[in-house]
Amino acid sequence: MKIALLDSGIGLLAAAAALRALRPDADLVLTCDPDGMPWGPRTPADVTRHALACARAAAAHRPDALVVACNTASVHALDAIRAELEPGIPVIGTVPAVKPAAAGGGPVAIWATPATTGSAYQRGLIQEFAAGAEVVEVPCPGMADAVERADEQAITETVAAACARTPAGVRALVLGCTHYELVRDRIRAALGDPEGLTLHGSAQAVAVQALRRVAPEAVARQGGGSLLVLRSGRVGEQLPAALAYPEGRLLDALATAPARP
Repeated sequence: MKIALLDSGIGLLAAAAALRALRPDADLVLTCDPDGMPWGPRTPADVTRHALACARAAAAHRPDALVVACNTASVHALDAIRAELEPGIPVIGTVPAVKPAAAGGGPVAIWATPATTGSAYQRGLIQEFAAGAEVVEVPCPGMADAVERADEQAITETVAAACARTPAGVRALVLGCTHYELVRDRIRAALGDPEGLTLHGSAQAVAVQALRRVAPEAVARQGGGSLLVLRSGRVGEQLPAALAYPEGRLLDALATAPARP
């Protein structure tokens, strides 16, 4: 079984590590765009163009499913990627975990990029899944870029700024950008590790959904646990910052020879 994951950079690591934990034998294809990152400031049409290029690069290696492990790309490019690749390759998007976070009734905080915060997409999720809960949207400017660079000082500063904008008493925190899941322990610590606070990411649910969407014959097929990295369409190594996080080191440690078409 072979599964591809797509992001502008290292935001795909959390979902890739979750897939590796569920199916250590799965061959993984990580397709990212170091030449075009960051995607956040780009127009929706430009995000779609870059995400499609990454998706096409991965599709050439014939994965059994493609995970769009990026909230920005899921908002702007998911329909276009599905229109091009499905039904041959199932495409799984990433949705912020608003529904499980709101199940407890709130208060709920949603940390997301400035582009996602207040967007029609996020407001739609809140209206559909959290209408009965108290929800606060917290923009986190610079946090995804800080995580992408593994810039320790910038991570500390942007997390602290988001904490300052998060009301006391929040019971559930939605990590609305895949990059944030890589520093979830630092986020919890910066919030003072309050008792009863639950952090909700998307990686585990996305990994489970990806395996659910793979055809039964592919699920039954044993893989070699390989790792192939595509950097703006070119075969290469993981981005250097990936190894600053446990998820990136795990993928490197468990990988065998690169998967081939």
